[in-house]
Amino acid sequence: MQSASGAENRSRRLVQHECFLGDESTYSEGSSANRWKQSMKIKDILSNKRFTLSFEVFPPKRDGNLEALFDTISVLIKFKPDFISVTYGAGGSNKDLALEIGSRVKNQLQQEVLAHLTCVGATASDIAEILSAFRKEHIENILALRGDPPAGTEKFKRTEGGFAYASELVAFINSEGSFSIGAAGYPQGHIEAMSLEADIINLKRKVDAGTDFLITQFFFDNDDFYKFLDKTAQAKITIPIIPGIIPILNYKQIKRMAQLNGHELPVRLNKYMESIAEHPAEVEKYGIDYATRQAQELLNYGVRGIHFYCMNRSAPVQQILSNLSLPR
Repeated sequence: MQSASGAENRSRRLVQHECFLGDESTYSEGSSANRWKQSMKIKDILSNKRFTLSFEVFPPKRDGNLEALFDTISVLIKFKPDFISVTYGAGGSNKDLALEIGSRVKNQLQQEVLAHLTCVGATASDIAEILSAFRKEHIENILALRGDPPAGTEKFKRTEGGFAYASELVAFINSEGSFSIGAAGYPQGHIEAMSLEADIINLKRKVDAGTDFLITQFFFDNDDFYKFLDKTAQAKITIPIIPGIIPILNYKQIKRMAQLNGHELPVRLNKYMESIAEHPAEVEKYGIDYATRQAQELLNYGVRGIHFYCMNRSAPVQQILSNLSLPR
C-alpha cells in the first residue's frame, strides 16, 4: 500500500500535523468513572494524546429500534474509544433520533460524542436551535459538514437563510458558543471539486474558519492518504488529520458508496472482490483482513488516530482491533 519512495519525507511532514503538547498521563485511561470526570473536548484530547481511537455509528432506519445499535456500542466501548461519532441520514433525516442516540451515549454510557451537523435544509436559526439542543445534552463536539444533496436531487442547494459551504457552518458554530469542531477531509478530493488541489483550497477555508481537526472520508489506498498529508502540509494546514477506515463487508454496498463519492476501488482490490462477489462470507473475511493490514500500515506510519466506519456492526471491528498493535 505504501510506496518506499518518499516515506522519510512523509514522516517528516506528518509531524507538522501533530499538535501533541502535553503528557499522556494527563488523560486518565483508568476506570470509566475516572475517565468521565476528565472528559474533554476532542481538540483537548488531541492535544493531550498521541493517538486516538474512534468509531462512527448511525441511527437505524426504523425509529425506536435502538437496542441492537446499543448492543453494538456496548461492545465498541470496551476498546476505550476517545469518542463515538453519530451521523444521520441524507437530507437531515433521522436528525432527532441521532440526537437521542448521542445524548444516551454521552450521558448514560459516559462516552464523548461527535455529533454530525449539516447545512442541508437548515437555516441559520435552525442550526442555532440544534446547537442549543446539543448544549442541553452536554454534547460539545461537532462534525460540521455541508452535507449531500437530498435523495432525488443531483446538486446541493443552499437553503434560503442557511449556508452554502461547510466553512460558513464552521464559522457560525464558532460564533454560537464553545464547541470543538471537526470537518471532513477527502484524500481523493471531493466529488464536486475540479481537482484535489482545488479541494485543498476549500479545505483551508474550513480550517481558517475555526476547524480543530479533520476526519477523512474512507479510502482503500494508503498512498492517497500520504499524498493528502503532503498537500495539506504544503497548504499550511497543521491541525490533526485522522484517517477514516471502512471494512468491506458488503462489496456491492461499498462500491456504490465509493461511486457516490466519485471514486472507484483500487484496480487490484476491485478485481479480487469481483471474483468473490457471489460469496458474502469470503467478501467479509477478505474485507476484514484488508482493513486490518491497511490500519496496521497507517499505525506503523504514525497516524494521529484511526476512525472506523463501523456500519453499526461490532464483530468485524473487534476482529480488526484484536490483530492491531494500538499505541494506547
